[in-house]
Parts: sequence; C-alpha cells; structure tokens
Amino acid sequence: MEAAITILALLFVAFIALGVYVTVKVVGAAKRGVDRTITQARRTVEDTTLRAKSFGQPGVVGELAQLRLALRTSMRATQDALHAGVAEDASLSESVALFRRLSAHGLELDDELKRLEREPDRSTVAALLPQLKERTQRITHSAESLRWAARDRARQFADDDLDALNAQIDVEAGALRHWTVEEPSRAPGAGASATPGHGPGTSTTPGHGPGTDWPEPAASAGSSSTADEAWAGQAGEEAPQAITAPDPRKRTSYPWEKSARPETTN
Repeated sequence: MEAAITILALLFVAFIALGVYVTVKVVGAAKRGVDRTITQARRTVEDTTLRAKSFGQPGVVGELAQLRLALRTSMRATQDALHAGVAEDASLSESVALFRRLSAHGLELDDELKRLEREPDRSTVAALLPQLKERTQRITHSAESLRWAARDRARQFADDDLDALNAQIDVEAGALRHWTVEEPSRAPGAGASATPGHGPGTSTTPGHGPGTDWPEPAASAGSSSTADEAWAGQAGEEAPQAITAPDPRKRTSYPWEKSARPETTN
C-alpha cells in the first residue's frame, strides 16, 4: 500500500514538473514572438520615418537620414541572405562570422548618425558628412560583397544541380524511346535457308564463313554423275514404300541374317 502511494506521489510530482516545463517553454516562445513583433514594428516605423526625412527635409538632416536608410537596408538584406544560405550551405559559416564583425561597425555608425540628427550645430555636422559618407559606403560595399557572393554561390549550385538533372532526364528519355532505334540489318544470305552441306553445325572451309555468298566451283562431268547417283540413291531410300508388301523371295539376303524357318501346320 505504501509503495502504491509512493508511486502515485512520484507520478504527481512528475506531471507537475512536466506542466511547469511546458508552461515555461510556451511562455518563452510567446515572449520571443511578441519581442520579434515589437522589433519588427519598431524597425518599420524607423524606416518609414527615415524615408520621410530623406524626402521631406532637405539639408543635413535629409542626408543623414539617407545614409542611415542605405546602411540599414544593406545590412538587413545581407543578414537575411546569409542566414538563409547557411542553413543549406555550411561553408557560409565563416561569412556569417565576418558579417557579425561588420555589423558591429554598422551599428556603431548608425548610432553616431542618429546622435548627429539631434545635433543643433548644423555646420559641424555638414563638415563631418564626407567622412560619414565614406564610412557608410565602405560598410555597405562589404555587406553587398558578402551578399552577392552568397547568392552567386547558391545560384551556381542550383545551375550544377539543374545540369545534372537535365543529363539524367535525357538518358531516361533515350531509354524510354529505345524502340525507335533501328536494329542493324542482317548480312546478305543470313536469313536464307542453308544449302546442303553448309547448314548449322557443319564445318566450313577457310574463307567461306556462314553468311557469305561465294560462287560454287564448276564440277566436272564425272563428279556430276557421281553426285547425281548419290542423290538418286538417297531419294530411293527415302521414297515411301508401296502398300503391297515386297516378295521375300526377291529380297536380298545378307550373310549376317538368319534363314527364315518354315511355318508348321498342325
């Protein structure tokens, strides 16, 4: 009984701990989602404000807004491109590390530009504008180099994969159309019936292989008559016998045959 109570107590504690863990995870995910939404909204408001200043306020304030807007747009585009590419290509991890170092300089420049927007001494800010433009161009140029290199690398991989896929499809299409390929024509005389003495399994003289139509040598008169007799004898042996049985008295006897015994009558 005590063991059952202990087991139930342990299960109750485990369920409570699991519930607390799940609650903390859910709350953390919700908080991160809210923070992400707030950050996105703040970023959108800031970009809209900078765009409005760059077009609506001429002079030093407008130029500072243009610098901040160009810097933020370039850095954000590079960050999105690298984070999307590193998930598929691990070799971009070094590029991501370099971009983090570049982001520190970008954030420092953005903070400085934001402070100069509130600076009342416009002449001093105007004197610093060439230097600020140069720094902005250097940072944005480095960010664009990383971004376009990552995009070119991804496009090259996609092109290589597409080329390999096209080659495989061409091979498969050729295999599916194998019936359209004409078979090589047979040699002359290969499909004809074999002549006597040159059928399958018989030996052939050198230079007279199967399938070649060499002219037969002219036979002499003696050999022709011998051949005719041979063919005649073979035809006689293969000729069908008459229905009437042959006379046994006219049958040629051979030494190895036994003489027929006379039939006895009872």
